[in-house]
Amino acid sequence: MTALLLVDGHYLLHRAWFGFAARITSRDKTADRTGVFGFTALLRKAQAQHAEGFEIFVVFDAEDGSQARAGQDGGYKAQRPNPDPGLMESLSLVKNALDHSGVRWIEEEGCEADDVIATLVTRARADARPVDIMTSDKDYIQLLGDPSVRLLNTGLAQERRYTASEHVHPRYSVLAEQWPDFRALMGDPADNIPGIRGIGAKTAARLLIGGRQLENIPPDELRAPWTRQWSQALRWREMIKLDTKVELPDHLLTAAPAAPLPKAADVLEALDLW
Repeated sequence: MTALLLVDGHYLLHRAWFGFAARITSRDKTADRTGVFGFTALLRKAQAQHAEGFEIFVVFDAEDGSQARAGQDGGYKAQRPNPDPGLMESLSLVKNALDHSGVRWIEEEGCEADDVIATLVTRARADARPVDIMTSDKDYIQLLGDPSVRLLNTGLAQERRYTASEHVHPRYSVLAEQWPDFRALMGDPADNIPGIRGIGAKTAARLLIGGRQLENIPPDELRAPWTRQWSQALRWREMIKLDTKVELPDHLLTAAPAAPLPKAADVLEALDLW
């Protein structure tokens, strides 16, 4: 079976926009092409180093993707600043570059990329296909109970790029399946989920020892201030859980290996972006 590389599109675009030492511009210096050039170059490098012969599929957050979770908690992602206009202007160029390169992608209305990727992982694993997810988002750790699913962060040193099921407990002292419980207790600053006051990573792992979930923690192990926040923790856990049953079009995944991706400069030349 063809292995699958699912790419968190906004993660890779963010890396491209902020990760280059100098801005990449059009020849007349009037247009910033850092986002589309960097995205294309980083994806090509990831394919060459980690995903030769893989099907590659890119998933983007919809503009309204976080509304459902924000409806459960108004603070969800509320701390994030408005994105740089240039970065978001690059998004349409990136999509054109993917089309030119023959890489399939989706931006599903009303959905965060996390849930779409989790659903596609479920579909691919139903066909016994191994899956790598290119991202830096730790929420995906909850999918690593399956040893055929890995996370790939090419922004890290070579020996630390993959996170797989065998890495989760040694690093965090919890199981992959406990990740939503773990983060609900200790918080997730990236999504503005505060966690329970006074509980950090070590205390959260101790409370979840032996594969416990929030419902299984003995009451005598909980301090009174924690119990007063317990209903919030249960809500945060549900927000952190990924939806593996998003309604998506059929046949998004083809199981066809991606052709070698073209150089970023060649893509921009073909799309008349120089």
